[in-house]
Amino acid sequence: MGRHRCFGAPLHGFVDIQSYKMKKLSLVFVALISFSIMAFSPRPGMTKHQAKKWFKKREWLGGLKLEPHKSVDVQEFARQYEQNKKYWDEAFAFLRDHDLNTLTKGKYPIDGDNVSASVTEAATKDFDSTQWESHRKMVDLQYVISGEEKIGVCPVSKATVLKEYNESRDVANYSAKGKIYNAVPGTFFLFFPTDAHRPNITPGGKLVDKKIVIKVKAASFE
Repeated sequence: MGRHRCFGAPLHGFVDIQSYKMKKLSLVFVALISFSIMAFSPRPGMTKHQAKKWFKKREWLGGLKLEPHKSVDVQEFARQYEQNKKYWDEAFAFLRDHDLNTLTKGKYPIDGDNVSASVTEAATKDFDSTQWESHRKMVDLQYVISGEEKIGVCPVSKATVLKEYNESRDVANYSAKGKIYNAVPGTFFLFFPTDAHRPNITPGGKLVDKKIVIKVKAASFE
């Protein structure tokens, strides 16, 4: 019996040592895999190269036959879409599945507080009657259905705050020198929290344009 106990003790210890080594190797393996995932999946968002490649495929449009404006921040859009894909798909589906020319003025709920649309039909304004603005909670998708207007675009980082951010209205106002673009049917604009924008500027004569603005919940910067 004594021999049996003496022989059994080191065998049990050998098994424990092997088990310990296997667990240690497993932990090292998991750590290496995790490191690789972190190394090749940068956050936040995609790399600039990845974002451009993804953007050019246009698969995110879900069959919508409209074009994004050249001012769109592609890398930021990729990050926003990556984090809130469901909301963006719903926004593009709304544009795709509705006859925008026959939509009446008013608000259209799409997904609670996460996605909503607003259709307006009003006269464009003189430049001095418009304001630079930005939003934190929501991203603006702005599209002129008929008519024409001009829209200013400027990075918030290059703008000077005139009115501090109002959380209840989700807006801040600025003084800025940005680029002014023509907004016409066929092309939509995207304005992220990093973008100051100045919409509804008349191209001349305060002409009426019909427009839809879709609000999409903004992804966190954390």
